[in-house]
Amino acid sequence: MSIHFAAAPKPGRGPACLPIARAMAMRGVERFANDNDGDAACPVDDGISSDHMLGAALRYFAQHGIRAAREARDEAETAFFAGDRARYDWWLGITRTLDRRLAAEAVTRLAR
Repeated sequence: MSIHFAAAPKPGRGPACLPIARAMAMRGVERFANDNDGDAACPVDDGISSDHMLGAALRYFAQHGIRAAREARDEAETAFFAGDRARYDWWLGITRTLDRRLAAEAVTRLAR
């Protein structure tokens, strides 16, 4: 089997420059959404630096993998029932950083 090399298409002539390709690329970009929209059930400002929290959350994720958010939520619940507010805020912040929806569910459930 032989290998044939072809010259790169001239600018403005390649398949990516066709109107349909451009329209589909724009539709793909429009589908992206940010789910960190400032959930009212999980306030972000708890007195802890967001960079510090992000670093701690990433380290926790490195240790526990995909289950890190659930593990952090469990730690927050343990601290909540022990009455340790500072530890609860810390673990809820870790949970919020890893999975905002899971943190909102935990706050709602613990509020009952």
